[in-house]
Amino acid sequence: MDVPGLVVELRPVESTGCLELVPLRRQQDLVDQHRTTVPHIPYRAAAPDCDTVAVLEPEYSDDYTDPRLAIFYDQLNDWGPSDEFYLGRMMSATTVLDVGCGTGRLLHHAREAGHTGRLVGLDPASAMLDQAKVRTDVEWILGDLGTAEFDREFDLVIMTGHVFQVFLSDEDIAASLAAVRSALATDGTFAFETLNPLRRPWEHWTGGADVIAADGAIVTAENTNPQLVEPHIVEVTGRFSSPSWERDVLCPSKFRFVDIETLDALLRDAGFVVVERYCGWDGQPYADDSPEIVTIAARTRGA
Repeated sequence: MDVPGLVVELRPVESTGCLELVPLRRQQDLVDQHRTTVPHIPYRAAAPDCDTVAVLEPEYSDDYTDPRLAIFYDQLNDWGPSDEFYLGRMMSATTVLDVGCGTGRLLHHAREAGHTGRLVGLDPASAMLDQAKVRTDVEWILGDLGTAEFDREFDLVIMTGHVFQVFLSDEDIAASLAAVRSALATDGTFAFETLNPLRRPWEHWTGGADVIAADGAIVTAENTNPQLVEPHIVEVTGRFSSPSWERDVLCPSKFRFVDIETLDALLRDAGFVVVERYCGWDGQPYADDSPEIVTIAARTRGA
């Protein structure tokens, strides 16, 4: 039985001993229930001599704002060369703002490595910041560049983990760059990265990994169906599934891939100049076949 958007339940029919499908609620009613805990009850209903099988529609959520899923972030993203790259720059700056800090891992490491200056983490997802706040010697701010106001307070602003790519329009990027510029001290720098669209990396966004839920359940996290849905815009859906869950949880996301010419024009219009540019995390210069566009930008002199 295929009824798009409909959640159904199997219920026994006393007269036959078989199961029948009973409609419950439509999927749209569930989309905004990000914080509803998924019951960890195995779905193993079966009936003799019956061919009917219940297939529950997946739940839609967000893997940054949903507390069940946000705890998987660090499990899925091991500490690596990009973290070391940014940490080295953080240790050379007195005041640092991490935009989209997530679980705060970089800021935690900076403190552990002996950073004694001001460290600030900004993120719009409380489920991520709840994990970051295990350290109280860092300033944690719930919000984004559109809500937080800074006035030339930071030697370094970083935007890691391809956060820059969540800004989907020129207007979004311009507004974010203006806020970053306001946050930077006169001689401050802005460090960030974006994936090189010439490499079409989304075509390889498949595969998965097992992670452990808060209750110990094994959950499989995987990227599914990455596709170019608009010029320069890629959509990919994260799928989280477990034998212990009634239904899968789907998390669609969109990312913008900015070519280097457009990126530099947007930076220039926002009052930035590129002072360093790398192909990745080993300090090699950028080339057209580079996997990353790693950019260090500074305020335009006299602006």
